[in-house]
Amino acid sequence: MDFILPESDGLRIEYFGHLFDNTSECYKMFWFQVIVEKILAGQTSASFGEIIDEMITDAWYMVAEYHLNLGPRDNLEYAVNRLVEISGFRAAEDKAALLQYIRNCKDPEVLRYKKILTANVPYRLQAPFLDFKADDWNVGKRQLIDRINAYYSLIYKFDSLDGLNTKIHFDERWSEYIVRNQVIIKGWLKYSLVEYLQRRNPNVPGVINKLYPPQERKLEDIQKYWKLIMTVKPVVEIYGNGELTDRDISIDHFVPWSYVANDEIWNLHPTTKSINSAKSNHLPRWEVYFKKLAGLEYLSYQLMWQSERIRKEFEQIKRKHLNSPLVEGRLYTPNLSREEFGARLSEIVLPVYQSAKAAGFREWEYTAE
Repeated sequence: MDFILPESDGLRIEYFGHLFDNTSECYKMFWFQVIVEKILAGQTSASFGEIIDEMITDAWYMVAEYHLNLGPRDNLEYAVNRLVEISGFRAAEDKAALLQYIRNCKDPEVLRYKKILTANVPYRLQAPFLDFKADDWNVGKRQLIDRINAYYSLIYKFDSLDGLNTKIHFDERWSEYIVRNQVIIKGWLKYSLVEYLQRRNPNVPGVINKLYPPQERKLEDIQKYWKLIMTVKPVVEIYGNGELTDRDISIDHFVPWSYVANDEIWNLHPTTKSINSAKSNHLPRWEVYFKKLAGLEYLSYQLMWQSERIRKEFEQIKRKHLNSPLVEGRLYTPNLSREEFGARLSEIVLPVYQSAKAAGFREWEYTAE
């Protein structure tokens, strides 16, 4: 299934979309997943060692808890199993503690697996951008780095070769693209990884729920925000068209959390507990529900600018639930008309919605019992 990745002038998105083609091992996805997180954290470079250590922590739970098969003779899987054996850490270990242990681990087997993990993936990930013939790869690593670095507009380039201390430097334009389109890119990554793991583990049900330890999603602050709005104006939820009360309110992710894996305010809105349960992990039918969502969000937007109390509450929740300055500047600037707000909200939500649909999330329409 083809994913819809946003276009960008000057960047070769047609090659970017083929990063995970013909994947016989999972290394590429784990390697790139860490790079994305580094870029989103504001880093401009990272060492091989940093990335490998975080690849191991990302694979930890699925291997330690569910023994998922990551591939034939997979050294990432071997590294996790060896560390489980020598560390005594739990499957759901705190990531910071785990990462610290891995960084300081001098076990010869673990170090050998780390070295093997750097043998190919740092170079081969960007193969779609390179017009290499088979023999072009069969050179020493220093010569290979020189050949790769000669190419224009790669996601990253290499510093001088120094084992696990070798550094890669992220291209500024690609970093901006990843930050701007982070929800779609992370969804594409997750979809690619789940599709790969399901092939490798055909008898394991619900692989998507076995990637990381379950996390409790606390949205009481968003609920409090909407309850405050309800003291000023009635709030009608978008699926069943009923007026909400503070005794029966639940916060829904319009595009499912299991796809977006975040709690951004532009994707959150109030509904009832029973309807939220009925919606489950589905996509609300766009042509039926988006205009209603835009109207409800515009009500919040209007009151946020009209009421000092609501504005103050919004400022509190945006610290946690609004992580893109670009979205804030587009959607929460003053004096937008209803039409302008709806159009801008659509520009933000629709690409994410389309990518979730491409990933196999089914559309849904509410039917009252």
